[in-house]
Amino acid sequence: MPLAHIDVLVTVAPAEAPYWLVARSKRVLPLADGTMPAETLAELRARIPRLVAVFGNGPATGSAAAKVHEAGIPLVLFTDDASVAVPPGVEVRPATDAGPPMAVADSLLDLVGETPLLALHRTGRGVACHLLAKLEYLNPGGSVKDRPALAMVAAAERDGHLLPGGTIVEPTSGNTGVGLAMVAALRGYRCVFTMPDKIAAEKMQLLRAYGAEVIVCPTAVAPEHPDSYYSVANRVTASTPGAFQPNQYHNPENPASHYRTTGPEIWRQTAQRVTHLVASIGTGGTISGVGRYLKDQNPAVQVIGADPEGSVYSGGGGRPYLVEGIGEDFWPTTYDQSVVDRVVAVSDANSFATARRVTREEGLHVGGSCGTAIWAALEVGRELGPDDVVVVLLPDSGRGYLSKLYNDAWMADHGFLQATGPTVGRVLSQKSGAIPPLVHIHPDETVRSAIALLREFEVSQMPVVKAEPPLALAEVVGSVSDRALLARALSDPASLESPVSAVMDAPLPTIGTGETIDQAAARLQDSPAVLALDQGHPIGILTRSDLLVYLARQ
Repeated sequence: MPLAHIDVLVTVAPAEAPYWLVARSKRVLPLADGTMPAETLAELRARIPRLVAVFGNGPATGSAAAKVHEAGIPLVLFTDDASVAVPPGVEVRPATDAGPPMAVADSLLDLVGETPLLALHRTGRGVACHLLAKLEYLNPGGSVKDRPALAMVAAAERDGHLLPGGTIVEPTSGNTGVGLAMVAALRGYRCVFTMPDKIAAEKMQLLRAYGAEVIVCPTAVAPEHPDSYYSVANRVTASTPGAFQPNQYHNPENPASHYRTTGPEIWRQTAQRVTHLVASIGTGGTISGVGRYLKDQNPAVQVIGADPEGSVYSGGGGRPYLVEGIGEDFWPTTYDQSVVDRVVAVSDANSFATARRVTREEGLHVGGSCGTAIWAALEVGRELGPDDVVVVLLPDSGRGYLSKLYNDAWMADHGFLQATGPTVGRVLSQKSGAIPPLVHIHPDETVRSAIALLREFEVSQMPVVKAEPPLALAEVVGSVSDRALLARALSDPASLESPVSAVMDAPLPTIGTGETIDQAAARLQDSPAVLALDQGHPIGILTRSDLLVYLARQ
């Protein structure tokens, strides 16, 4: 039945052509009322197609085929209607496969959903309840975001917001972008995605592999800032003809897709026994849609959100954190707070350690947000008994984090791993307590103030930060040194009243508190000082002098 080299497919209403026939055709011309306009025939002649396929059922199908045939254009007629009048000399083929049915999907999009549940026996050995993982990373695009991506595009097509040849623009941390790019590849749309700069390079490369354009934006800015990845996406949408922004943070199709699919799957797969749902919160669409469905079936089901420390969902102010794809610094309308019974705040350290543990214990290569969710599920599970069934939703795999949480060098450099022997942390702990652990200045303070701080604490350099400790790494925006400020003041005395942001240098190199003093010494070969990180948080400055003093005391 399949046929190669179909240049044009003419579909005759009201029949809808099967996906395989559309996918094999370079171009589709729908005939709304079944008649063949003269201009359509003229266009076909002008393009000189190698082969035209006509599909449909009923009398109008035979009429359309006859006109194409009479125009001398090579033609094959696809129909399942035996009453269609076939013009003499025209080849007729069935539109449906007459052979025994094969277990084959017509489209990759047919494989979205119906992900399995897996019991986490090893990880859950310390809890009495059933701990079940919903493996959403087995969706064809690799994450739970395939579901809303498909739903949002389908709704936009249905409502006329996304037309053939249009452009999809979306701010994304990666997974929604992959889902949208996958759908776009199959339906012929261009994609432009904006991403925060903390996102792993693998995710950006994956989006580009789908043919998408990626615009990288700073992480440590407010959502309303013109450089935020939300604002940039809005500008690109406004300036691009035919652009459509799904807007996953406010699109009702996001939670609705989970209400229609993920929720019923969990209800059916657990034989209606699920008592607790645990899911990390990003846009809020997954936990809201799944949670609402489960509560509609059984109001006693408890819905627990897992959230990075610093995110607004668990009471933070939206300060940066390192785990990707979840947490927010604003409240999306796709999040229904009334559905969620409890939110558990989870540190970056616990998220990463749990993800790595699950990968090694269960053979599940999961992302950092999965670690967040599993850690929260274990916290909740300690309070439960053998009749409780906890389903923890695992959003994506670890494939997008090989350069970060699965890279020991990156983990050590951010203070998540501890070496044996003398470490940076030990050197910092033995420094004199005469000065604060992290002397710092803000970008809007003056150069004169920076010089005063350097003199007051007798230090030669300090970081420029956008907040007060405890700091996130993304809140470190630069550095200043006495040498650079002196040169500036001598050449331009008026610069003493300039803001530090106008004269600051790049941020200092970083090193983890668990790294060895040999590694610190190597890093200090190229810099007078390094910024020490403990579990992703800057906590102090280490200089060559600090190392010398430490070694002299041993």
